[in-house]
Amino acid sequence: MTQFYGKTKICYGPYALETLETFPASHAFVVTDPFMVKSGFADQAVSHLKRKGIGHTLFSGVEPDPSLQAVVEATRLFLGSQADMIIAIGGGSAIDMAKAISYFGRRADSNRKTTLVAIPTTSGTGSEVTSIAVITDKVNSVKIPLNDEMLIPDAAILDARFTRTVPPHVTAATGMDVLTHAVEAYTSRYSNVFTAIYAEQAIRNVFTYLKRAYDHGDDMTARDNMLIGSCMAGLAFTNSGLGVTHSMAHSLGGLFHIPHGLANAVLLPFVIGFNSFDAGVKYTEIAAFIGLESTTVEEGTRNLINAVRDLNTSMKIPARVRELKVDEQVYRQSLDSMAANALEDICTSSNPRMPSHDDIVTLLEQAW
Repeated sequence: MTQFYGKTKICYGPYALETLETFPASHAFVVTDPFMVKSGFADQAVSHLKRKGIGHTLFSGVEPDPSLQAVVEATRLFLGSQADMIIAIGGGSAIDMAKAISYFGRRADSNRKTTLVAIPTTSGTGSEVTSIAVITDKVNSVKIPLNDEMLIPDAAILDARFTRTVPPHVTAATGMDVLTHAVEAYTSRYSNVFTAIYAEQAIRNVFTYLKRAYDHGDDMTARDNMLIGSCMAGLAFTNSGLGVTHSMAHSLGGLFHIPHGLANAVLLPFVIGFNSFDAGVKYTEIAAFIGLESTTVEEGTRNLINAVRDLNTSMKIPARVRELKVDEQVYRQSLDSMAANALEDICTSSNPRMPSHDDIVTLLEQAW
């Protein structure tokens, strides 16, 4: 049996933020980072709570790649706040942390009913509609993907105004995260007709609008379509799963603190090549989506690899891991452990080709 599950109420377009006034809540636990507070973005959301007389507790201690230890502490604060709504404002880190807080909070108090609302401020993770949250175990230097339907937000508010000030290098990295989500969802061994629709549109949006958003941050048509594309890719991969690009990126990011989207961008062309025997037909279909017609599967796969690399280059994303300021000796010494972690990663099980330990090591060596 094949399934497609969509739980999240998606609110987008002009005045989407006003949706905050419609939720039946008495107190909100707002999860965000220091920049969102300093920039006044958090206040934009809080003002709508105040209009409806909804109290709030502000937690602004979200850090990049939220740690397990930080999630535990924030969950304690949430349980003490008596909040019946959690609002995440920020990029993937803020949303993942809010999802983890909601999850562990419900586990600690099963009678507590909490509405989880996600407001993404970057176009990348799609976390506002997914069942996945990534938490970092800093003791063992590894990223841990959690996967449970309880992690899916009840509502997502897509307001592109929050993404307008995202700097070009972050726009590039998060945008390539969207592309990787969509490509891996489309070629996943668990893809289906519904996930393919969302993945295809997300891919089209990236190749049409990402470079525009990178070049002109105030191009709101581009920003809006990238935010929608990110959400669509999230709907696709939360149902289909991902692949070894993400598995390796989790290992690479956990060990060397490389931004997730940047790691995906560098690794994706190598993984497409690795999967070409099993997923070549789908890669050729993707190439056709973006206007690269091919006479053979091999040509289609090459066209897609080149298109990804060209998009990376146009946004100054390096082609190799060695250009990411990674120590070569430490990298080579860590190949076996990174490969082991990647094989255990939940994303590997849906990759179209099942890799061996040596396959992952070879891919990491090629990517160097």
